Amino acid sequence: MKKLLATTTALALGAGAAWAQDNEVKIGIILGFTGPIESLTPHMAAGAELAMSEVTESGKLLDGMTVTPVRADSTCIDAGAATAAAERLITSEGIKGIMGADCSGVTGAILSNAAVPNGIVMISPSATSPALSTAEDDGLFFRTAPSDARQGVVMTEILMERGIEEVAVTYTNNDYGKGLADSFAAAFEEAGGTITINAAHEDGKADYSAEVGALASAGGDRLVVAGYVDQGGSGIVRSAIDSGAFDSFHFPDGMIGSQLEENFGSEVDGSTGQHPGTDSPGVAKFEEMVGDSFQATSPFAPESYDAAALMMLAMQAAGSVESADYKEHVMDVANAPGEKIYPGELAKALEIIAEGGDVDYVGATAVELIGPGESAGNYREIEFKDGAITTVKYR
Repeated sequence: MKKLLATTTALALGAGAAWAQDNEVKIGIILGFTGPIESLTPHMAAGAELAMSEVTESGKLLDGMTVTPVRADSTCIDAGAATAAAERLITSEGIKGIMGADCSGVTGAILSNAAVPNGIVMISPSATSPALSTAEDDGLFFRTAPSDARQGVVMTEILMERGIEEVAVTYTNNDYGKGLADSFAAAFEEAGGTITINAAHEDGKADYSAEVGALASAGGDRLVVAGYVDQGGSGIVRSAIDSGAFDSFHFPDGMIGSQLEENFGSEVDGSTGQHPGTDSPGVAKFEEMVGDSFQATSPFAPESYDAAALMMLAMQAAGSVESADYKEHVMDVANAPGEKIYPGELAKALEIIAEGGDVDYVGATAVELIGPGESAGNYREIEFKDGAITTVKYR
């Protein structure tokens, strides 16, 4: 009798484990939890996981599936490590999609070396290199952040409107930095501006006096720092301030975050910048949902929520968690026609899709996917006042 009970219990447990596995979908979150944007990525991951929890708690994804996030470190800068992390999640964890990666170089590496060979959808909340627009992706790659081709134009508009027509530029020596510097240079010079120097810098150095010396010699009304807030970008700014080379800066998206305020405060008052952002109704809803659990306004946190949400809604539309099936539905759920969906309304969206209806996912960032599956692009213009990042307007 004991042996029979033991056998029956074992079979029941085995069946329960199989049911749990069949009713679980794992989604990878691959971000630089170490490296040059490590102060931003905890908020990005939390944004994506908020959407996953919302869907799990609704019980409305396919047959009541549970969504389980699985984190891995992209490092932001080490393509080999990022690829290995992605391959581990795909082969060992059995993920069905990747929310990520973050920095453009590692995103491209994961796409070509892991996602495409294994047929896994990637939706990046922050990889902005223009080169990703034309990458061979088999229809698997999307991004909720706009291309830096758009950011270069926005930077130009902000500077020109302030009468700043001559700038020096320094950029982190990778795909993100060079792509942004090139797109900005093209837009700025077309608008009649002058770039006195356009020079790369390496991350991880203890001393940036030589780089700042060259930038100072070239001169300019403002120094544009297309770098990373937790790495060389802040090193350049510190050296420039301490040496008196520049006291006014322009910061693109990779430099903007609470760490920038902590590093410099009022030392950079009057400096400007921009990062993807919008004042759509979804922003307020997202911030209300987040409360004080993490920084809802941290760059790319809203984009991360939206990236995860789009992936799960596409799964619902396909009736499948397999990338080969749901990749065809990402653009459909992101754009009109359909009922507009905001943060906190993922259960409603899943119901509408299940009943055969259409949704137009607006989300936290006014999502609109164009061309090769990338965001059309909205930006928050910022200025430093009294040591704090303040919003000027949205573009």
